[in-house]
Amino acid sequence: MKVFIISIRKILLSLVLFVVCSAVLVCSCYVIKDAMAQIPEKKLPIYCVDTQEKKIAISFDAAWGDAYTKNILDILDKYDVKTTFFLVGFWVDKHPDLVKEISDRGHEIGNHSTTHPKMSLLSKEQIKEELETTSDKIEKIINRRPVVFRPPFGDYNDTLIDTASSLNYYTIQWDVDSLDWKEIGVEHVVDRVIKNTKNGSVVLFHNNAKYVSEYLPLILEKLKSQGYEIVPVSELIYKENFNMDSTGKQRKNN
Repeated sequence: MKVFIISIRKILLSLVLFVVCSAVLVCSCYVIKDAMAQIPEKKLPIYCVDTQEKKIAISFDAAWGDAYTKNILDILDKYDVKTTFFLVGFWVDKHPDLVKEISDRGHEIGNHSTTHPKMSLLSKEQIKEELETTSDKIEKIINRRPVVFRPPFGDYNDTLIDTASSLNYYTIQWDVDSLDWKEIGVEHVVDRVIKNTKNGSVVLFHNNAKYVSEYLPLILEKLKSQGYEIVPVSELIYKENFNMDSTGKQRKNN
């Protein structure tokens, strides 16, 4: 039988190493935790709203083309639905009569920038110019400034969110993308929207999508049959006393 003799010195050395390693590990955890706490929270636009009500918002982005806009307005009138149209500055320049008609028919007009750039690539001053130039144009036509803003391409960063907020805009994204711009077909758009819409959703359409006159009535009928109330974006979102979760869902503070 073999007898192994471990010296007291080796035992003590092992204990010291264990204690040192444990201390280093604990300290590292605290350092990482403190570092994480110091990382600023990413600013998010409003993608949707946390609500128990069966209420949603439908929105149309308008940058190029106007061929279907009056038909959209007629369909919305038929179903007694009010929505939000996010307008680009150069679209406003080309179609001031439609801007006024959209507003006169009871729909909200939102800001969608002046030149349709990637806003995250702009400086704070450039962002201000993009926002305020278009709002000035809209105000001259309807005597009212937009309070909601949607960045082109859904592109944003902290500077954009902060700058828009400082100018009293709520930055709006969407949680239901119809993908109507792909022009895949009516059934695809209808199925996609109906499948993904839920309480507090913001649905994205485009005013010049090829099949909008065909899919819009079908979607409105289905949503209404499911009990949804459809309102402009600014009537869906919380204006104060709210917080944002990590997904961009706006929640009312308790």
